[in-house]
This record gives sequence, C-alpha cells and structure tokens, in this order.
Amino acid sequence: MQAMANRLAANNMAVVRFNFPYMQQRLLDGKRRPPNPTPVLIACFAEAIDRVIADFAPQRLCLMGKSMGGRMAAIMAGDSQIAPKIAAVICLGYPFLPPKGKEVRLAPLQLANVPVLIIQGERDSFGNKEQVANWDVPASVNIHWLQDWDHSFVPRKSSGCTEAANLDEATRVCAQFIADRGD
Repeated sequence: MQAMANRLAANNMAVVRFNFPYMQQRLLDGKRRPPNPTPVLIACFAEAIDRVIADFAPQRLCLMGKSMGGRMAAIMAGDSQIAPKIAAVICLGYPFLPPKGKEVRLAPLQLANVPVLIIQGERDSFGNKEQVANWDVPASVNIHWLQDWDHSFVPRKSSGCTEAANLDEATRVCAQFIADRGD
C-alpha cells in the first residue's frame, strides 16, 4: 500500500493512509496478530472516512484497500450511510476466497452502491483469472488483470514481468478510474 500511495501522490492525488487497530498494535509491539473482527474494522474505516472528510473536505473520496482492506472498503460502499460520502472503491488483490475456505466473497461487491475497481493478479491464490471468470461478479465491478501478479503483487522471475512495472500499470489504471469519477 505504501508503494501505491507514493505513486498516486506522485500523480497529484491526495492520499491519506490509516492502520486498522491490529496493525497499529503490531507497529507498537512487533507481534503478528490476526485481524480484528469485521465490526471493529468497519468502525475504524468509518472513523477514518469521517476524519478525512472533516479535516480535508475532499471533492470526491475514493476508498482503496489491499486484500482484506479492499473487502472492507467494498463493504463500506454497501453501507447506506457511508456510500453517499464516497465516489468509488478500489480493491488491490480482492480476497474472493478466504484463506482456507471455498465460499466466494461476492456479497460486498454485489451490495456496493458506488463504482468498484479491482486490480487483481492473474495468478492470485485468492481468486485468479480462471476462477473469477466462473463467478457471478456484478457487471458494475471493473476488474483489471495484471500479468503474472500473485496476491502479494510479485510476478515470477521467469515471466519477464517486474513488480515495478505492474505497480506502474496499477497506478495508471487507478488514476484513470479516479479521474473518470469526475469533479
């Protein structure tokens, strides 16, 4: 996320980042821990949105998250009180599949009340190109596939792709998606 935030900021976009409570705690004590329960994550995200609106009064607010953060952003887009505050959602590496499960997580995408862009790696273990083609992803959700990208944004060395090139492409696609939301 830091690399994407830096790239978007270099493209003259204001970027505000925040950490969910479990990640903030990790920064303090260095211990890995599981994510907070969904209601805690959603409350944290809602608080961050309200803080950004109060502090910066953006003309349009686009939410972005990586993996679980993207899923939380998509959930926010389906909330009747939050959705009117945001223009769009961008998910980097959307976790269609839970780490050890088989139930596809489409509900946040189906309930989203704003445009959604997913930037997904062709070989993402949480939903690759072949798998996603078989699922009922709403037509309102745009998916941009990055060549040979896995869930960690890393291509295989043998692919000829580079992480930097894929991040540059992802930045270009995000910037265009945000620009298309208009002023």
